[in-house]
Amino acid sequence: MPFLLTFGDSNTHGTPPIVVRGDYHRYGAQIRWPQLCLRALGPEWELAEEGLPGRTAAFDDPVMGDHMNGRQGLRIALQSHGPIDVLTIMLGTNDVKARFASTAQMVLAGVAGLVDVAQSIDMQQRHGGFRILLICPPPVQEVGPLQGEFYGAAARSQALAPLYRDFAATRGIGFLDAGVVISVSPVDGVHFEAEAHAALAQAVSGAIRAL
Repeated sequence: MPFLLTFGDSNTHGTPPIVVRGDYHRYGAQIRWPQLCLRALGPEWELAEEGLPGRTAAFDDPVMGDHMNGRQGLRIALQSHGPIDVLTIMLGTNDVKARFASTAQMVLAGVAGLVDVAQSIDMQQRHGGFRILLICPPPVQEVGPLQGEFYGAAARSQALAPLYRDFAATRGIGFLDAGVVISVSPVDGVHFEAEAHAALAQAVSGAIRAL
C-alpha cells in the first residue's frame, strides 16, 4: 500500500485559529488536511501525520525548545515510519517569527537542509526510494493574538514562494504554493480555517498524483 508522510508544523497538526494564547485545540480527523488528502487519494493509501506546533525548518526555538528544529524531527520521522512513498514538507511559517530575525533566504536554507536529509542515500535506500512534495505555506498576516510574535513576518513570508519554487525545480521534487489555494485565517493570521483545510487537501492530493 502506498504510504504518505506529512511533515510540518501546527497547520499540519491541525491547530485551528488561536483566540486565546495558551489554549490547546486540534481539529478532528474529519477536518485536518492530511486526513482529507488521504481520503482523496483512495483507500489503498496509508498516512502518518507528523505535524508539531511551533516546528521550524532549521531554528532552535529559545522559548519552545530546541526540539522545534525540524532537522532532527525529520530524521526521527523517517526512521519511525515506512516504507514511505511520498513525503510532504510544509514549513517556514514559524521561521519568520520576529525572534529568529530571519530572511527569506535563511528560511529557504532551512528547508533545503530538510530536503538534503530526505534525499540522502541512507534515507532513500531505507524506504526503497520516495518522492517529495515541497509545500510553501500561505503568507502570514500580522493580526490577532499572535501579531507581536510575528512582527515583520508578512513581508518575509510573502517572499518565500518564488524561492521554494525555484529550489524545488533544481532538486527535481514536486512543488505546491499553498498561498495560491488558501489564505490564513484573519483571526490570528497564521492558522487555517476548516474550509482552507479542505481546499488544501484537494490541492495536495492532486499534486501527489502529479508526482
